[in-house]
Amino acid sequence: MHPHIEDYALIGDHQTAALVSRHGSIDWLCLPRFDSPACFAALLGDKDNGNWRIAPKDADTCAHRAYRHDSLVLDTEWETAEGTIRVTDLMPQRDRAPDVVRVVEGLTGRVTVRSTLRLRFDHGSVVPWMRKADDHRVAVAGPDSAWLRSEPLVRTWGKDRATHSEFTVAPGEKVAFVLTWHPSHEPRPRLIDPHEALAASLADWRAWAARCRYDGPHRDAVVRSLITLKALTYAPTGGIVAAPTTSLPEEIGGVRNWDYRHCWLRDSTLTLNALLSCGYHEEAEAWRDWLLRAVAGDPADLQIMYGLSGERRIPEFELPWLSGYEGSRPVRIGNAAVHQRQLDVYGEVADSLFLSRRAGLPHKPHMWRMQRALLDFLRSAWRQPDEGLWEVRGPRRHFTHSKVMSWVAADRAVRTLEHTPLLHGDLDGWRALREEIHQEVCARAYDPVRNTFTQSYGSPELDAALLLIPQVGFLPPDDHRVIGTVDAIREELSHEGFVRRYSSAPVTVAAVDGLPGSEGTFLVCSFWLADALHMTGRTEEARELFERLVGLTNDVGLLAEEYDPVAGRQLGNFPQAFSHVGLVGTALALFGTEEAG
Repeated sequence: MHPHIEDYALIGDHQTAALVSRHGSIDWLCLPRFDSPACFAALLGDKDNGNWRIAPKDADTCAHRAYRHDSLVLDTEWETAEGTIRVTDLMPQRDRAPDVVRVVEGLTGRVTVRSTLRLRFDHGSVVPWMRKADDHRVAVAGPDSAWLRSEPLVRTWGKDRATHSEFTVAPGEKVAFVLTWHPSHEPRPRLIDPHEALAASLADWRAWAARCRYDGPHRDAVVRSLITLKALTYAPTGGIVAAPTTSLPEEIGGVRNWDYRHCWLRDSTLTLNALLSCGYHEEAEAWRDWLLRAVAGDPADLQIMYGLSGERRIPEFELPWLSGYEGSRPVRIGNAAVHQRQLDVYGEVADSLFLSRRAGLPHKPHMWRMQRALLDFLRSAWRQPDEGLWEVRGPRRHFTHSKVMSWVAADRAVRTLEHTPLLHGDLDGWRALREEIHQEVCARAYDPVRNTFTQSYGSPELDAALLLIPQVGFLPPDDHRVIGTVDAIREELSHEGFVRRYSSAPVTVAAVDGLPGSEGTFLVCSFWLADALHMTGRTEEARELFERLVGLTNDVGLLAEEYDPVAGRQLGNFPQAFSHVGLVGTALALFGTEEAG
């Protein structure tokens, strides 16, 4: 039986990440990058697809776990009849090779501990050849190689296609394991000192967290969300993955299982704002620069997502040998939504560049030329139907949110020229474009009988993305159409107090997104509702909703993409950057920027 999604914690080294369960098992890890094949894939299959468990012999679940203050160093404590131990898990910031460090420490009594390592390269399908070398265990298969060592040395043996270790620790005694990956054609990388790595990781994370300028309510949750965003950043390029996992289901046993180990443009503005508002200008600049590199080229070829380094080809295929999380199949690698047309990304790019200028990020000489090219393309393209923000796999439509974001692209260009007249551009033409889009949306996407904007032209359905209308400035918060839309979404899309992306009725969902089944409430949409309630003068209701949302974080402060309020379980890929961006953004909106400096 799989642990619940929220039973996992995250460790990482700013280039990849691992999920550690409450059972002491690393069940997911891709090496050497977020988007590489997994060497531990038990999360999406079973233990024979790869995992690494360290726990007291015959123990089941830990007694307690927590991150060390303001860090990504995880402590898991176990209580047994013989005594108690602590296992500390981390991935140090790498010099060259990725390392997983696991330190076992005796606290009380004398406890027998077992380590069982099952390495399975290529997403859990390849069992490597294991051998001994210099008192280490070495695993090799194709392009992959991994070295396992312990300090001090403990007895290790191979059995059942796994590597086993068993030892006893007394109070104060420590045994440290280090697993190091490298390309199999290269020599073994430099060995790290696990205890020095632990001290350095703690110092690095705490220095980084200390830069956070937010000092309002729920600061711990905000800092944990920012640490998570940092952990999901691919340091060499500044790209931020949507999540470190693939195919964790939006419906248990269903087919809504997607690969989120890529970088989405839709996240750009909100992520940039969260980083800038909390004082992380260096990370914001790195994300902005990744964005500029990724979208360079013909505006007609702008994609909704890119690879960690800006790669454009992200082919989607299935892994039939993996049974899926709790039988949720297929397990997918890559994402075919990369080929979709989503006009909202033009607005998100323009808004991000506008925000970076306003925040004083260093100017790039080609930024404005790129923005002008996007606007030239959008002059006619905005009239086309698309797949919309939610990447529906049904027919294209005139999605309201896409049109609103097209308006944003024109508006931000106009405002940039108005504030920086030395720049060159078609100010009158862009003003006319902005007005034309605005008039059409208000005429064709608004239902005057119900006093609400709808998901697409001529559709009766609602869409939680419409909550962003006042946030992007399309209409003021006190406009009766905005208030009506917020009320309608809260009434029709709420489920146990949280918000769905769109209607959950099976017939309606299949008609909109072309897929069977349903899904949970969407956490970032619930944060958007809190934002909208606050903007429309209902701050107490907004704060109450925010408190409930913060209460959904797991025991180490992490959020998935969705939540099932009936089963009380998190759903979807985990942890989800967009959910944590939503938490930070709503905290800033509700509790003011004066706390953030």
